[in-house]
Amino acid sequence: MSPADDLNEVLTGEHAAVWLLATLGGRLSAAANPDLNTAVRGAHGMHRARRDQLVQRLLDLEATPAAAALAYELPNAASNAEQIRRAALQVETRCTALYSDLVSRTDGGDRSWAVRALLDSAVRQLGLGGSPSDLPGT
Repeated sequence: MSPADDLNEVLTGEHAAVWLLATLGGRLSAAANPDLNTAVRGAHGMHRARRDQLVQRLLDLEATPAAAALAYELPNAASNAEQIRRAALQVETRCTALYSDLVSRTDGGDRSWAVRALLDSAVRQLGLGGSPSDLPGT
């Protein structure tokens, strides 16, 4: 795979994360679940920023950024706070795996970006009830 292919693979995951987290956040009551609401909305904002960074990086490489799908399938019914938390954790876990793969396939600035994204995502998993891991994303 080329560097652009590797980055586009992660961009595809970011498109999904942005859509899914926006959908999950829209199903939460900020008053009834303030901590979870803050976590999901914070994750959504971070993934939007990462998506935009990847698009710009691909444009800098004169590559065509992958387009987002029209919609994505939620990992569960997301009809209560616990299901929403689990779904958000699953989204974050998938992104952590993408970042881990990107770390192994890139170098220089792209690798540094992937390492920062990996670390942030691993910490975000903990805030969503995930378990710590020596090698997140693997």
